[in-house]
Amino acid sequence: MATNLAIDNELLNEALEMSGLKTKKETVNFVLKEFINRRKQLEIKEIFGKMDPDPDYKRGRTR
Repeated sequence: MATNLAIDNELLNEALEMSGLKTKKETVNFVLKEFINRRKQLEIKEIFGKMDPDPDYKRGRTR
């Protein structure tokens, strides 16, 4: 699917140089994947922050 976007050339060129990728398309796709992965990591980190840091699974057992 072709999409026309107005992308800041300076940012794109800097990302292209930093990534070491060969094309702008590869760079945009790589950066989008990195963005998504970072957001998922932040969500996981938030979930772990809500968990009991010292769960005692034996306490919940009944005989």
